[in-house]
Amino acid sequence: MTLPVVKGASYILVQAPSTLFQYGSTQTQTRQKDPNAEYLKQIPGHLRSFEACVGYAPNQAYIGNLLPDELGNIAEPWYDNPVADASRFGAQGEIMPEDEFLGLVKMYDSFDLVKLTQEFTELVKAKLKIHPIFKDKDLKALSEGVEFNEIDELVNKHVADGLYFEHKLIGCVKQAHDTDPNLNAHVMLENSMTKASGILALLNLGRLGYDITDIEYVIEASEEACGDVNQRGGGNFAKAMAEGAGCVNASGCDVRSFCAAPAHALINAASLVKAGVYQKVAVIAGGAVAKLGMNGKDHIAKGVPLLEDCLGAFAILITANDGESPIIRTDLVGRHTVGTGSSPQAVITSLVTDPLDRGNLKITDIDRYSVEMQNPEITKPAGAGNVPEANYKMIAALGVKRGDLERAEIMNFVEKHGMPGYAPTQGHIPSGVPFIGPALKLMKAGQIQRAMIIGKGSLFLGRMTNLFDGTSFVMERNAGIIEEAAAGQDDTALKTMVADAMRQLAEILLKED
Repeated sequence: MTLPVVKGASYILVQAPSTLFQYGSTQTQTRQKDPNAEYLKQIPGHLRSFEACVGYAPNQAYIGNLLPDELGNIAEPWYDNPVADASRFGAQGEIMPEDEFLGLVKMYDSFDLVKLTQEFTELVKAKLKIHPIFKDKDLKALSEGVEFNEIDELVNKHVADGLYFEHKLIGCVKQAHDTDPNLNAHVMLENSMTKASGILALLNLGRLGYDITDIEYVIEASEEACGDVNQRGGGNFAKAMAEGAGCVNASGCDVRSFCAAPAHALINAASLVKAGVYQKVAVIAGGAVAKLGMNGKDHIAKGVPLLEDCLGAFAILITANDGESPIIRTDLVGRHTVGTGSSPQAVITSLVTDPLDRGNLKITDIDRYSVEMQNPEITKPAGAGNVPEANYKMIAALGVKRGDLERAEIMNFVEKHGMPGYAPTQGHIPSGVPFIGPALKLMKAGQIQRAMIIGKGSLFLGRMTNLFDGTSFVMERNAGIIEEAAAGQDDTALKTMVADAMRQLAEILLKED
């Protein structure tokens, strides 16, 4: 068997203020109750410019231009103290403006459900032409666009949902079936945006120097589901994203477990690589349209900009051991079982201390914990507090109980083994995975030895069970040793073992005769 490693990671954000206004769940539900609600009227005055979004320090950390720890050196509130000379392109991804992204939604439309106006198509083609990823052959999929009246008619007949840029109708997504609610226009719009953002994350993995055509398997772990009336969540986002990104040698499947899905998917990917089933597996997830502006009412009430204006996505490449990339310790996996219980102590014990005990490790032997990395500037105005800090305090408290540290050391532990939250509140996106990219960088530089990635999920939201969910794994700095006989690469030793066993069996049978 070969040890699985994290070879690369990319993170992308799509600023989508018009989509927030039209299709974020808080806004759509408010509009259904009262189309003239005061909250809806206030939204335009609280939306950020693209420049403000790019300069926002947590966003710069998410795409790899800042390490999470560096956020502590920037005055708060971060939205009033932008990063100077911030770039939309990062060391581990990019931030894309809404107009370019709407072009991508059309480019990766497989059933001609997306329509854009001729004028908008020309503008977005010109912008995507100078983007470092897209080529002329990619832009052909944008076609020439259609007349505005065609789009306006489809929206007014309620057979399509409009696409907006700067609050102007510039396109639409049509329903894919006239009676199937799973293929209505709204679902197709959400799924098309999930798909396009996941493809962008995969393509950025390629932009960062990884050959994505070598990927053999893709596991998709977002919070949407695609299917039809006969199989509501049949899938498969993974293969659709692989197709769009040009991963011609890949197959794949979808994994779902609310916010915990990415951690589950990464453990699955690592296991497949370790078993030798595949040599290169990508774990990806697209963004969640419904969660745009989710806490908008609280933000506006407290004078905070609408910071939940970004779709988040990521792509993480897991490969066989290369002798330098961080190893995923599949022997140190934490899991929330059916019998674990839902108390905070029970959850943290199952996800943190149980796997550490198997490895004879103390809580302090993990350099960094990445739990629920929500940006506190988003969660605190909404009354949810500083979520990462609360998790670190719980881990530290368990450490005190176990004797791994003294009670007086709790806040020192939080500062040393934690980090500020910086991920968008997209559910699955903050749940452990944002730190994989920085951990890869820090481990290769020899600055940290181990990190624990923890995913949590609220299964009760689906009304099928009252259970909570969670899983975790440890990333560890590579010792530089590559296994001599990796599965699927050199089976000479295996053949010898089988031959010896057969000879021994034959000798036993002969003696019995």
